[in-house]
Amino acid sequence: MLRLERRATQPAHLVLSVPLAAITGALLLGALFLAANGFDPLLIYAEMARASFATRYGIEDSLVSATPLVYTGLAAAIAFRFRLYNVGAEGQLVVGGICSAGAALLLGQALPGGLALALALLAGLAGGVAWVLVPALARARLGTSEIITTLLLNYVAVLLARYLIFGSRSLWRDPTATNFPQGRALPPASQLPELGGTQIHAGLVLGIVCAVLVFALLRWTRAGFDARVFGDSPAAASYAGISVTMVVLLLLVVSGAVAGLAGASEVLGRAHRLDPTGLAVGFGYTGIIVAALARYHPLGVVPVAVFVGALSNAGTAVQSLPGGGVPAAISTVLQGAILIFVLASEIHVAYRVRWRRLERTAS
Repeated sequence: MLRLERRATQPAHLVLSVPLAAITGALLLGALFLAANGFDPLLIYAEMARASFATRYGIEDSLVSATPLVYTGLAAAIAFRFRLYNVGAEGQLVVGGICSAGAALLLGQALPGGLALALALLAGLAGGVAWVLVPALARARLGTSEIITTLLLNYVAVLLARYLIFGSRSLWRDPTATNFPQGRALPPASQLPELGGTQIHAGLVLGIVCAVLVFALLRWTRAGFDARVFGDSPAAASYAGISVTMVVLLLLVVSGAVAGLAGASEVLGRAHRLDPTGLAVGFGYTGIIVAALARYHPLGVVPVAVFVGALSNAGTAVQSLPGGGVPAAISTVLQGAILIFVLASEIHVAYRVRWRRLERTAS
């Protein structure tokens, strides 16, 4: 008889083998999906790889697509790693973008470029913190599920951004746009610079710096130690004199701050204006896939974000193949399959399979 036995320790090789197995399983499932619809999986996968990594523009597009995922994946990893399920990175990103664009429009012409840019980034960070603060306080003080509160606030944030552009004459709306409402262009002094004349902007570098800082915070500080104890056992943390309330607040606030920086990076580095349509494209939810595939490790989020960004970027490339008809949604199918396989593989991480022979009872 097969039975599951909890592992006393987790082997180090599972850190790499589990994500690789999840990706392999997702690719096999995607291949079956494509073959069932009459497509050649090898041809399509080869084209997706070529479009993402074999050309200069493909590499640039992949890194640009990966930039917001570095932030949202990191935001999810900070919370999920310690059993705090902040699924509101989407809303925190949008509010961070609103605050960052507002600060850039107000200060971009009045202050030197470096100072205006720094304040715009801080405004985005503050926007993410403000949007997660109520769910964080409710979770820490009242035990309210952060899943529900952060999820519901996503819709409020998206509708707020749309109202500022489409439903009002706000600071963020361009008064010169007569055909269709759009965001006001941000002053050049408050925009993130592009790297080496490419589409890639400094937001990617800032995201990598954030990943290193979060890793250092969780690994080498007292707050990180308290968070690890809390993640292993909230009861043990409380017994040891650790303030569970403060740990919950700290983790959710840092998670929201990083998600807010994602919105600032998108507004200041890519769109250069508040674009509700561009911000509301599922970066927060995709970040959960990135975090899960990275096994909630801050440094692992960066390469995984590049992989998932490339996967998203390659979805449209396959439509140019001879014969047409290849669905662009194949990248979405693969992302969903990867998440399912990663979650399923967690059973293998926590348990080992044992075979035990059944003994016959005497009649």
